[in-house]
Amino acid sequence: METLQSSNNISFNTLGKRPRFDKLKTSNWLKRVADKEAKIIESLSYNLCSDEYLLEMNIEHLGHNYYTDIITFDLSDAPSIVEGDLYISVDRVKDNAKTLGVTFEDEFRRVLVHGLLHLIGYGDKTNKEIIEMRSKEALYLASY
Repeated sequence: METLQSSNNISFNTLGKRPRFDKLKTSNWLKRVADKEAKIIESLSYNLCSDEYLLEMNIEHLGHNYYTDIITFDLSDAPSIVEGDLYISVDRVKDNAKTLGVTFEDEFRRVLVHGLLHLIGYGDKTNKEIIEMRSKEALYLASY
């Protein structure tokens, strides 16, 4: 594992995948999102990996035998604090971007903020939650 950047208590670590993106701008943006949601980022660790790596984690930790773009582990003990480990499949983000007709960068940012929103407390299991999650994603993507 190689740490690409750490600032604002946010780190980006590679587990074999190294997408190009502005790490400082991205961490500043994620901090602004947390600020707008009245949360303090204690520690966020984004781990960028392959489909196969994340599939193994999905099976081992969640019992799900399918590919996913992100798995989020909430490590916070306090409601106002955001702390977590997030694992993102760079392969899945690339495939999703192509399928959705968006750039890799846009889809990557959507997945980054999606994970943060989960740690803040937003869900995506019901239709109502999905609508709220997508609305928040769009709001914060527009502020990048």
